[in-house]
Amino acid sequence: MSVIRCTAARVDLDALASNFQAIRQYLASDAVLNRAAGAGPSRAPGIIAVVKANAYGHGARPVARVLEDAGAAMLAVADTEEGVDLREGGIRAPILVFGALSVSDLSGIFDYRLTPTISSPAAGRALQAAAAERGVALGYHLKIDTGLNRLGFRHDNLARTLPELLASAHLRLEAVHTHFGTADDPESPLFEVQRRRFEAACFALNDLGGGPHLRHAANSAALLRDSRVWYDFVRPGLLLYGLVPPPLHATLALRPVMSLSSRVVAVKGVRVGEPVGYGARFTAPRPTSLAVVPAGYADGLDRRLEGRGVVLIRGRRAPIVGAVSMDMLTADITDIEGVNPGDEVAFLGAQGDEAWQRIDAREMASWIDTIPYEVLCRLGARVQRVY
Repeated sequence: MSVIRCTAARVDLDALASNFQAIRQYLASDAVLNRAAGAGPSRAPGIIAVVKANAYGHGARPVARVLEDAGAAMLAVADTEEGVDLREGGIRAPILVFGALSVSDLSGIFDYRLTPTISSPAAGRALQAAAAERGVALGYHLKIDTGLNRLGFRHDNLARTLPELLASAHLRLEAVHTHFGTADDPESPLFEVQRRRFEAACFALNDLGGGPHLRHAANSAALLRDSRVWYDFVRPGLLLYGLVPPPLHATLALRPVMSLSSRVVAVKGVRVGEPVGYGARFTAPRPTSLAVVPAGYADGLDRRLEGRGVVLIRGRRAPIVGAVSMDMLTADITDIEGVNPGDEVAFLGAQGDEAWQRIDAREMASWIDTIPYEVLCRLGARVQRVY
């Protein structure tokens, strides 16, 4: 019999499937409007579902199975090892590897039928040699750096860097993509600069003999922001998991996929002036009742939640007071009646129908000046995922 620890993450796979369909319907309805107006993409793009980083902390294999069944055109991972794990978990859908390739990664690309991203001449040469040795023609996606200045062939140097790659008899260009650095910042001009650079790079690629090819560029934020960058595929990540990238807003009917909860293990009273927790950084300003909760930074809860964040207990918001330690934290329940050991404590999730009775990763991120991606991805390995 499996034992579930007090602190566990519950992953709603029905919500995940629903979010995928909501995104697909949004793309399809907007394509109909574009077709009628004669502007923008006239057909709905395919969806490359991003499941890297253990599906943003949700669990890569169960999430990938749902998205495969829902109709994702591809699944996207960060590195070869993540792709291999999905194949060993029975995933059959095409898998795109976003990240940089090293020599040690290459056998997995071939053995597990993964689609690599080539983002440098050196990676192209290594894959060319490996494909030639195996006597195969390997399909790949080409990454263009349009201003993020991480991986990718520089958009303004393609005539020098691409001919060798495009001439390979053992590599087959299937798609070209880029990545926006400020899609979630409506005030930044870089988004439009990158869009124009990418389209110019695609024309240059055609002139170099790199066509026909498919295109993709839109992460969750870009998908919401501008249908001109939908191209042939979009690459939602955060949207799939039920969250809109801040500070953007959307009318999509999304449901957070993950909830995170624990239980009260003790209720403790402290007197006025008594300190609480490591460092004695909180001192009770009044007779105070505390709920002791067996969850801490080893479970992925940020230490900055101290004095900033809240939890839900009995449908009420209880401030986190005192240090968030490795395995434990305390919440002020002085104003909440009837709290007892065993009561549920929600870090992410809902305990009622009102807006203030729900906490999601976007709100938690705002308390500690970070992004919801980090809140989800840092969830500790010892936190059991219950599907």
